[in-house]
Amino acid sequence: MDTEWSKDVPCSSIAVESIISVGTGGLIWGSCAGSYDAKQIGLTGIPRASFVAKTVGKYGFQCGLFAGIFSFTRCGIRRYRKKNDWLEQVNALVAGGVAGAAIGAGTRNWKQVALMTAFLSGFCAIADQSTPPI
Repeated sequence: MDTEWSKDVPCSSIAVESIISVGTGGLIWGSCAGSYDAKQIGLTGIPRASFVAKTVGKYGFQCGLFAGIFSFTRCGIRRYRKKNDWLEQVNALVAGGVAGAAIGAGTRNWKQVALMTAFLSGFCAIADQSTPPI
């Protein structure tokens, strides 16, 4: 399945689309999780609204960051290899590892970096295998 990669959509456009779609999911998840956590803590009024807003922003940013790094890395690997074959799962595995390492690096805890890298890399490879080829 060789394709003309020069005629495809730029990787930056794919990354922006991923950031918007997955980041929006993160915003929705953050609004649900933030209001639930604020209720569990017992916050009301302005402190509750502030807590929910921070949680929404945090989840939206983290999800968008992961999606952007993953899709840009995966697209870059595809462009470099100039083919779309059975090694696509390896592309997803590497891109998930890069995205997991980037997100885990924010914690500055190397155990969390390794855990996040392994988890997201495996998750992305499995998710990529479950999608039908285009």
